[in-house]
Amino acid sequence: MTFDVGIVNARIVVPKVGIVNTNIAIKDGKIKEFTPDEVQADKRIDAEGLYVLPGAIDPHVHYGVYTPIDKAAESESRSAAVGGVTTMMRMFRLYSSYKQKLKEHLDASKRSHLIDYSYHASILMPEHLDEIAHCIKAGITSFKLYMNLKGEIGTIYMDMEPYSNTMISGNVSIDDSLMQSTIKTVAGYDGIVMVHAEDPDTCAREMAREKSEDKNGLQAWSECRPSRSEYDSIAKISSWARQDKCTLYLPHIGSSGAIDSIINERKNGTNIFVETCPHYLTHSTDFESITAKVVPPIRSKEDVQRMWQALKDGTVNCIGTDHVANRLDMKMGNGDIWSALSGFPGIATMLPVLLSEGVNKGRISIQKVAELTSFNAAEIFGMFPKKGTIAIDSDADLVLVDLEKEQKVTPELLQSYSNYTIYDGMKIRGWPVLTMVRGQIVMEDGQVIGKSGYGEYIARKPKSHGN
Repeated sequence: MTFDVGIVNARIVVPKVGIVNTNIAIKDGKIKEFTPDEVQADKRIDAEGLYVLPGAIDPHVHYGVYTPIDKAAESESRSAAVGGVTTMMRMFRLYSSYKQKLKEHLDASKRSHLIDYSYHASILMPEHLDEIAHCIKAGITSFKLYMNLKGEIGTIYMDMEPYSNTMISGNVSIDDSLMQSTIKTVAGYDGIVMVHAEDPDTCAREMAREKSEDKNGLQAWSECRPSRSEYDSIAKISSWARQDKCTLYLPHIGSSGAIDSIINERKNGTNIFVETCPHYLTHSTDFESITAKVVPPIRSKEDVQRMWQALKDGTVNCIGTDHVANRLDMKMGNGDIWSALSGFPGIATMLPVLLSEGVNKGRISIQKVAELTSFNAAEIFGMFPKKGTIAIDSDADLVLVDLEKEQKVTPELLQSYSNYTIYDGMKIRGWPVLTMVRGQIVMEDGQVIGKSGYGEYIARKPKSHGN
């Protein structure tokens, strides 16, 4: 048989297995054979000196907020391809009906993505509870709750209408009744509830105090959103989840307090999956620019070390970026921490940061990177074995990485709509040099060659996670 693609001299990193030296044969977008023999193929890729990882899955991406999804899908999937990401999961927020608007967004997405993608749906109002079944039928099995949104700190930007340039903001108030109802309903479908776990009353009170003392900067931002609000919120949501045997996924965890609460609640029997972000592994409140404003906040150097430990000991299951595709002039507001927007780009730097700061500095193994960035997310969100591994009949979503390649980060290098990065000027050693989605090369040597519309929507079915 003549295959479509043959990858030779490959050191493949197989999650939960190890590193295997072999050649890979690909046909019709799938991995079809591993062999020590020469592969007869229309295209030959020599992976000598490189590692082959399963394509990264970013389970936490905000795009379609500052530009409409028809534009954002193209720009941000381009940036994803640069960073070795082959599947991106949109954190979808509507201030209207999913029944009325979901198909329109999916249609616009279909025409624009270079890489594969999936959706999470946010529950922002009681009316959304009646639309969970509709989302499930459309292949969305994970639902986001923003415990942090209430009252004066409840205003957020929603996703734009496709093909429109009008930004949409709305005030959200997530009360106990809505949270409990969401947990009960989603558990009934064996779905996952994703929780932004911060206590809004604590945050509002501390924010008012910090402002009254004329404080500014990342340290003030961290103090006004203390980790104890995360600790208490995780305990609160976990007690409800246990009652209804609901699986929780806690995104963007970056504090010791949150980790302590997670460990306690797991001991109590709550089924919790945990995500951290690269910025909680690299940045502390000592960083001098408010470009790093995010919620939950960047924390102390001690918290950074705790998060690396949590990666190693298995407390953390996934890496997500919480990528936000905004522009510097919007981000900075009036130049102070209070008016600056929260969130920043990160999808292109996820894998390079883990290779550079993790593997090359001896903190974690390259096999662990494959598990954190691909395998675990595929398992948790019901995409395995189609995604998340390197195996016979799995999608040929592959990323070839050069652990020795070093280059300085610039916004231009990352090719996002965003024109800044918190890693600007940082020398990173360890980069993807080829990204492949279902057997098609979408990025090679930093040049994106994928085509808009190639990316496929990954519809998911609920799966049991064990409770």
